[in-house]
Amino acid sequence: MKTEVMKAVVRKSYGNPEVISVKKIKRPVATGDKLLIKIHATTVNRTDCAILRGKPWVMRIFQGIISPKKKITGTDFSGEVVAVGNEVVHFKKGDRVFGFNDNGLESHAEYLILSESQCLDNTPNMISYQFAVTVLEGPHYAYNFIKKVDIKKGDKVLVNGASGAIGSSLVQLLNYFEASVTAVCSTKNVSLMKELGANYILDYKNKDFTKNNETYDYVFDAVGKSSFNKCKPILNEKGVYISSELGKNFQNLFYTFITSILGGKKVIFPVPSNIKETLVFMKKLIEMDQFKAIIDRVYTLDEIDEAYKYVLSGHKTGNVIITFDE
Repeated sequence: MKTEVMKAVVRKSYGNPEVISVKKIKRPVATGDKLLIKIHATTVNRTDCAILRGKPWVMRIFQGIISPKKKITGTDFSGEVVAVGNEVVHFKKGDRVFGFNDNGLESHAEYLILSESQCLDNTPNMISYQFAVTVLEGPHYAYNFIKKVDIKKGDKVLVNGASGAIGSSLVQLLNYFEASVTAVCSTKNVSLMKELGANYILDYKNKDFTKNNETYDYVFDAVGKSSFNKCKPILNEKGVYISSELGKNFQNLFYTFITSILGGKKVIFPVPSNIKETLVFMKKLIEMDQFKAIIDRVYTLDEIDEAYKYVLSGHKTGNVIITFDE
C-alpha cells in the first residue's frame, strides 16, 4: 500500500526562520475521534514567532525547555474535512472548518489531524478560507482584552498598535460594543483606521500618544511597546492598562498584583482562555457583517521563511497569510 505524503514546515530547534524547512513527510490518518483536515489557509502571526524562537523564555514551559516538542509549526488554520474516524460525531467529510490553539496546532502543513474536541468549529459559509483564518489569533487575544473589563457604551478606549492583527480586531470589537475608540497607528494606516470605525486617530510618527491631553478609561497596548508607567498620565482615576506582552522583567504580572491591592489606576494581564467561546463570538460578528478581514500579504508554503521574516520585522498590517490554493 502506497504511503501518502504531504508538505510541512518542520524544525528541530528554536531559532530564527533559518531553522525551518519545508519537507515531505508522512500524511496522518484519521482514526477514532480524529478529523483529517486539508488546509487551505493559515497565518504566520506573533504567537507563531514566539513559538519559533522560544521567546519570551516562558514559552518554553509549554513548548519544551531545551527543544520544541512539536516539530511542525503553526497555530491556526481554515480548511476542509477530508476524512473522519469512526468515533467522530459532530463533523463530517466536506465540512469547512477553522481553528486555533496558542500552544500550537502544527498547522503549517498541507494536512492536519485533530480531535473533534479540540478548538475548532464550522466556518461561516459566506466567507473564504483566507477570510476565515483572519478571525482566529488576533480576534482571540482582542476578545480576551475586552472580557477582562466591563466596556460600556461611550467608554473612552485608546488602542496602541491598532493596525496589527490584535489591534485591528480590537478597534472593530470595541466599535461593536459602542466604545469611543482612539487608534494609534502609523501614517500609512490612518485611512484603514477610519474604515474600521475608529472615532479618533493618532499618528505615532507625528505625536507621542502618552503626551496626549486626553484621558481614557482604558489603554489597550496591542503590541506591548509601551508600559503602564508611561500610560498612567492618560488614564482616568480608575483607568485600566492592558498589554499583550508580559513587559520588561514580567512587570505587567507584578503590576497586576500590586495595583489590584492599591486600587486606583490598575493593570490587568489578559491571560487568554476559552478559544471556543471566541470562535462562537466571531462567527456571530461575521454573520452580522460586523468584522472585516485585514490581509497584508499572502505567501505560499514554500515562501514561509519570508513570511516569518516579515512578521518579525514588526511592520505588518493585520494578517500575513499562507495559502495552499492556486
